[in-house]
Amino acid sequence: MTIYDTVIIGGGPAGLSAGLYAARAGLQAILLEKSFLGGQAVTTGTIENYPGFPEPITGFEIIGRMEEQVRKHNLPIEIKEVKSLTYQKDTDGYTIHLGDGQILNTGTVIVATGALALNLDVPGEKEFTGRGVSYCATCDGPLFREKEIMVVGGGNSALEEAIFLARFGKKVSIIHRRDALRGDKILQNRVFENPKIQVIWNSVVKEIKGDSVVKEIVLYNRVNQSSSSHKIDGLFIYIGTKPNTAWLNSLITLDSKGFIIADEKLQTNLPGLFAAGDCRQKELRQIVTAAGDGAIAGMMAYHYLQQ
Repeated sequence: MTIYDTVIIGGGPAGLSAGLYAARAGLQAILLEKSFLGGQAVTTGTIENYPGFPEPITGFEIIGRMEEQVRKHNLPIEIKEVKSLTYQKDTDGYTIHLGDGQILNTGTVIVATGALALNLDVPGEKEFTGRGVSYCATCDGPLFREKEIMVVGGGNSALEEAIFLARFGKKVSIIHRRDALRGDKILQNRVFENPKIQVIWNSVVKEIKGDSVVKEIVLYNRVNQSSSSHKIDGLFIYIGTKPNTAWLNSLITLDSKGFIIADEKLQTNLPGLFAAGDCRQKELRQIVTAAGDGAIAGMMAYHYLQQ
């Protein structure tokens, strides 16, 4: 059994940033990631809005630099899956069981397990992710200036991002599987009033085609049961996100969608348990905000242990 000051669960921008700050604060820390470092960030083809990088950079490159910086501060990083997390009320500490049978004890935990955008699960989606298929208009919208763009979804996120994308694209089409949008009325009004935006009703994506990038999309109309092909340059998918929090087994307070509820210090309802990045309830999910969360969580873990 190994004892740590803090264990960081998740190796995306939030987890790496938390690890950097924890290591610099002199904490006995370790970062655990079940698959690969970077999370959703490494799937982003081009990033133009990360401070300090005026030229486009890939998510893979940013994560590579973060990892290099963290390793210079000798933070142990291990590819291991956390199976369970238990709060020990008598000691105000935590016990972590790993998939390989190892057990860790720690005074604090930083959960930075991120969230996954829900997929359409259609042919071509995986192949063209980062090459025309995107799940983040804020990240990739400016890359599609004067281009033909389509947005999949009918809720608030889809409508908000369609309005945002209309600032760049020549034309934006919203693909919705029903005959009425689900988003707030004010957003619907803005969509209908925008001359650049049209809605394709009662339709779903059946296939995404292209060569090195997306070129075409096949839609299926659920009413007349017909298929049609459309030339496009970019496809933005907003059918929801799912936080990676199911493994917590109701240990901490989550909102109705499964996101972790934390205060401005990123403290959850349990002492010494912090949440950072896309897995927590927040307004904006970006690499820069995840990194900011990680910095706060790392320092809050340090101050908690000092107290």
